[in-house]
Amino acid sequence: MIMKNVLCYVFCLTLLCNCKRQEPPTSAAAEKKPSEYLSFENRDDQFTGGIKMVPITTEKGTFKVWTKRIGNNPTKKVLLLHGGPGMTHELYECVDGFFPQQEIEYIYYDQLGSYYSDKPDDLELWTTERFVEEVEQVRKALNLNSDNFYLLGQSWGGILAMEYALKYQDNLKGLVISNMMSSIPEYNTYAQEVLGPQLDPEIYKEIKALEDAEDFENPKYGELLFEHYYTEHVLRLPPDQWPEAVMRSLNHANNQVYVHMQGYSEFGITGDATLKEWDVKNRLKELSIPTLVIGAKYDK
Repeated sequence: MIMKNVLCYVFCLTLLCNCKRQEPPTSAAAEKKPSEYLSFENRDDQFTGGIKMVPITTEKGTFKVWTKRIGNNPTKKVLLLHGGPGMTHELYECVDGFFPQQEIEYIYYDQLGSYYSDKPDDLELWTTERFVEEVEQVRKALNLNSDNFYLLGQSWGGILAMEYALKYQDNLKGLVISNMMSSIPEYNTYAQEVLGPQLDPEIYKEIKALEDAEDFENPKYGELLFEHYYTEHVLRLPPDQWPEAVMRSLNHANNQVYVHMQGYSEFGITGDATLKEWDVKNRLKELSIPTLVIGAKYDK
């Protein structure tokens, strides 16, 4: 669940936004000229080029998370929830090549514990419930509301987006879930019975032997995953062709958050990882907001 085929699916979202019916302007601000889309004039983040460190209140104290807003669109603002957990907004940098053409305003955001935000060393902070409240505090700080607020979550970010929407859907205009199921037990079954066996049998056998021995720190384990599994089910390009931003995000990953919530294995969530029993499939009927779910043939 580190990441999925981000480039392909963000492009799909762009097509969606482009094909939606044109919404009538809700105010004079909605009539911005294209030349004003990237203007920071008269904005409170003009001096920082759209970057804001948003204070987040928790039971363990107050911390700051990193956000960066790009563009101006009073009716279409997309907050990007990255995967991991513990990865970074850098996975999404490809949207710079798509969203501006559609004049979509979008906000990069590193969740607490991620590279550009504060990184407290406290396992009790890494819960889905606390991350939901973090997103709500970010929403308020950035003045997002049901007139303009779209939430896009990918992989772990998809889990977080679903949980947020189940509690705070009245604050949303729309929801996009990219590369994430609504049940971890079902995901585990799919990873072990469908994705794993698609690999070369000898490679898969070697990976599983390392997992059965819990030898996750073995360099061979990471090598096998990267060269065979990731290039099949994460980003379908040879490793030397992976975008620099993706590699940068991998290098910036916070493994404490990742292992505590996701675990070591890429073939399902195992051990005592906190997401092991996560399942909201029976609650999705509670959502009434417009929702897009994106997946694909080789999706992990």
